[in-house]
Amino acid sequence: MYNVVGVRFKKAGKIYYFDPGDLSIEKDSFVIVETVRGVEYGKVVIPPKQVGENDVVLPLKSVLRIADQKDRLIVNENKHAAKEAYEVCCEKISEHQLDMKLVDVEYTFDRNKVIFYFTADGRVDFRELVKDLAAIFRTRIELRQIGVRDEAKMLGGIGPCGRMLCCSTFLGDFDPVSIKMAKDQNLSLNPTKISGLCGRLMCCLKYENDEYESAKENLPDLGEIVETPHGVGKVIGLNILEQVLQVQLAEQERILEYTLDEMIKIGIVSNQSTD
Repeated sequence: MYNVVGVRFKKAGKIYYFDPGDLSIEKDSFVIVETVRGVEYGKVVIPPKQVGENDVVLPLKSVLRIADQKDRLIVNENKHAAKEAYEVCCEKISEHQLDMKLVDVEYTFDRNKVIFYFTADGRVDFRELVKDLAAIFRTRIELRQIGVRDEAKMLGGIGPCGRMLCCSTFLGDFDPVSIKMAKDQNLSLNPTKISGLCGRLMCCLKYENDEYESAKENLPDLGEIVETPHGVGKVIGLNILEQVLQVQLAEQERILEYTLDEMIKIGIVSNQSTD
């Protein structure tokens, strides 16, 4: 077992584990840690706890110290410098006529590196751009191409629900989302209805998917032929949450609704509860 603290470097960013050593660290405090990118400033979102070897990436990096007021001033200075670097980079991108969109700029805490995040439709030859930026800022330059989901996470915005985007407020990772999830939840497959600001399927399709899959296990499939108290019919609709079937009767040419409990009671649908 390893004693660790969980540190987050950005709002709604990933949580990374670090060795707190002998430091007395509380939740919501700010710390200076050693990372693969160099020395960084982060917020403790998980207080010290014991985790197994499978939950950490070895070798475990250490918390160097608890941040003080001087460190906070450095962070604010870095943010101001990043805004200036953003303007400079935009000018250079225009000069080199590169087909790329600059999204964000970030300095590492120790100013050892400046990272430029951008989106592009394909590969971009930015070697000359890197040379210009290195000459201006006189530090290590990294240009990192990101996807549209990461762009939405960085920029934020308001979703179709009227709330701030999940990815920019609390989602640490992007879970896979598929069109099958929308189908299972009987949602409109209109792309404008199930797509987020990034143009990809909305992350919230994943939230209730497990419940829908569990509820659907006991129901027959759409198009399945079933026998009802009123004759043989074809399942043409499912209300998954209310466990109701819509059946089109072949001989009577009418549509009737049956609850799953009714179908189980008369032995037409077997009880497949997974309690």
